[in-house]
Amino acid sequence: MAESNQILSQSGSVYPAPLHVVERAWISPEAYHEMHKRSVTDPEGFWGELAEKELEFFQKWDKVREWNYPNYKWFLNAKMNITHNCLDRHVRDGRGDKIAFIYNNEKNEEEKISYAQLLTRVKKMANALQNLGLQKGDRVAFYMPLTLEQIVAILACARIGVVHTIIFAGFSANALRMRCEIAEAKVVFASTSTSRRGNDIDLMHVVNEAVEGLKCVQNVIVHVRKGDSYSFKSGQLDYQTLLESGSENHEAPALDAEDPLFILYTSGTTGKPKGVLHTQAGYNLFTHFSTRVSFDLHEEDIFWCTADTGWITGHSYIVYGPLSLGVTSVIVEGAPTFPNPGSWWALVEKYKVNVFYTAPTAVRLFMKLGAEWPNKYDLSSLRILGSVGEPINPEAWEWYYEAIGRKNVAVVDTWWQTETGGHMIVTMPSMDQKPGKAGLPFFGVDADVVDRQGNPVAPNAVGFLVVRQPWPSALRTCYGEPERFNNYWMEMKGFYYPGDFATKDEDGYITILGRADDVLNVSGHRIGTAEVESALVAHESIAEAAVIGKPHPIKGESIKAFVIAMNGVQVTDQLIQEVKDSVAKELGKLAQPDEIEFVEGLPKTRSGKIMRRVLKAKEMGTELGDTSTLED
Repeated sequence: MAESNQILSQSGSVYPAPLHVVERAWISPEAYHEMHKRSVTDPEGFWGELAEKELEFFQKWDKVREWNYPNYKWFLNAKMNITHNCLDRHVRDGRGDKIAFIYNNEKNEEEKISYAQLLTRVKKMANALQNLGLQKGDRVAFYMPLTLEQIVAILACARIGVVHTIIFAGFSANALRMRCEIAEAKVVFASTSTSRRGNDIDLMHVVNEAVEGLKCVQNVIVHVRKGDSYSFKSGQLDYQTLLESGSENHEAPALDAEDPLFILYTSGTTGKPKGVLHTQAGYNLFTHFSTRVSFDLHEEDIFWCTADTGWITGHSYIVYGPLSLGVTSVIVEGAPTFPNPGSWWALVEKYKVNVFYTAPTAVRLFMKLGAEWPNKYDLSSLRILGSVGEPINPEAWEWYYEAIGRKNVAVVDTWWQTETGGHMIVTMPSMDQKPGKAGLPFFGVDADVVDRQGNPVAPNAVGFLVVRQPWPSALRTCYGEPERFNNYWMEMKGFYYPGDFATKDEDGYITILGRADDVLNVSGHRIGTAEVESALVAHESIAEAAVIGKPHPIKGESIKAFVIAMNGVQVTDQLIQEVKDSVAKELGKLAQPDEIEFVEGLPKTRSGKIMRRVLKAKEMGTELGDTSTLED
């Protein structure tokens, strides 16, 4: 730890941002406080001015915001197209030769694409999709790894008002089928394979199983990877052939500011995934502005967000935010430690990455492997290190700052959700950094920590994180289930309630303590306990199940399942492995329990609700708390 950089206060360790970061930052600490105050007292003036300055609209709005609690709209009656802001205007303004993406993979195969090349491909694919009969409002699902072909198709959908729903290409056939079915996807984009840790993984067997007999799916568009051979089935089309069939002439149509842009499925507490729906203009503005100021991105910077587009981080900070800004991004397909634990750092050195955004899970993994790996590489180009996906523990924060940042960077912690669309709590690059504390509310985010009655709690006391008013990139609904959207605003009347416990210190810095509901956070990915429990009891030998999360040094949380066997079932190691495998088949490996314990009974309330907190307290050796409602 660098003693010269450390100040001890009531809040713990404080690291002032390096002078070279402060001097060029878009937002100074003084400007932050002034701007934030205006953004929550005059949101319409604040966001209206930003929209005029930062984005291009085909037709101006009549009103910046309309809020009929709990529903809201932004930039009413404005016409725009998010891909015009991400592509066309950069090319028109002479930046067409600028590199949009540098792609790399585990085989160190590199591909670069300029803004002009990307626009041409997007136009061709947009025409091809319209020729297939896709129209504004139709849904298209994706089951592809992070490739340029995937990004082209995503943007082509956005351009013509077709709603994309991206499903992480590690989910099982059942999970893919369920999401396609709920969204009523007409088309599925798929890849034949992906390479991870040196293994070629067949993706089409998952897709073919998922879409078999699914009436809504009319076509599957298959991207055949280099070296793969594939026998096309009825209704399946070759990606490259389809792309080449499209004309290069395509004007971005004027879409309404509130037209749907994408649906992204996220785990809920009821077992069925929620289809979080985001719209065009508000999302475009919020991701554009947060990408610029949260990461202090400038024209010449090289940005690398290590997420996958299957998650919201990839949507906002790989695709839409960076492209709207016109910056160059690195994207990498594959595992972080293959072919060796230095592979990521070799790419930082090679491409002279300035801003690097990853998850605490990855930081803890590298921390476990030791600083000798990053020490082999020149990481002096790094100016900003970002963290996303879950709270970063102070030990991992300090290792990240020292081993990767060489004590000469700003560490930008960010808290947000699929539902929020963009950063909600963030440590701005010019601000003091407090390890383990997410930071201060982003612009337009009127956040606080309150008790159950909605009263602000004392500094450093635990309460519920809430937001008092909508911001431009807030979810508009849960697709097909408006009542689930209403829950966000009705659970604690008068507030948007994300479901997290938090504290706020005397400087206003917010620390996220974790989920107040039954959602697990494994490697930065939210998994509903109900989903895992449903998959467990689907096994013929399991009568009942309850799942908890346990602290894990790398994944953040590991999954432990307590299960009750059917009468007469003999518990063996083979059965335990079989049950684990069945969950992986149902939901994907991410949701597979690390431990399964067979028990005689589960703690329940008199109404039959399983009290997972009792199981967790017993497992962790902590106080059981109030057990007065327990049946037994």
